[in-house]
Amino acid sequence: MPSIIIASRNPVKRQAILRGFKQIFPGENFEITAAEAASGVCDQPVGDDETRRGALNRLNAIKSQYPQADYWSAIEGGVADVDDRLSAFAWIVIANQQHMGWSRSASFFLPENVAELVRQGVELGEADDRVFGRQNSKQMNGAVGILTRDAVDREELYTHAVLLALIPFLNPTLY
Repeated sequence: MPSIIIASRNPVKRQAILRGFKQIFPGENFEITAAEAASGVCDQPVGDDETRRGALNRLNAIKSQYPQADYWSAIEGGVADVDDRLSAFAWIVIANQQHMGWSRSASFFLPENVAELVRQGVELGEADDRVFGRQNSKQMNGAVGILTRDAVDREELYTHAVLLALIPFLNPTLY
């Protein structure tokens, strides 16, 4: 059974990785292990570069801790200012011994009261909890789930990007 190490103990991220792998490799069973790994960036990364770097740093950390795994994966959520509005998104990176795949999730704009807290240095999940009166929303439906009334939740948002990050593994001769 192929093993996947994910650089997070967040159940939403774990499920997104597992769901993506199962969709791309139907009929295959995977053993997935959650591991802590430092991002080496701010708790709330800002911009594509910092967010992508955080995902790669996490992946490299778990690759060192679990060199025997078949796959390593990391998801890093970030924010970016776009025309004076704050958008949220995530970067996903997946690797095995031969290939590495990357993808960025779709993005969405945050309400100004959430964005203001994030700009003050509050991590997005904490800002959501404060504004929407929730607890631990980042390990549930996240800001996107709250704002879309669960038409799109955090797991679904990440799963699409996981599927795209797995393209090199489906097409190894092209990558």
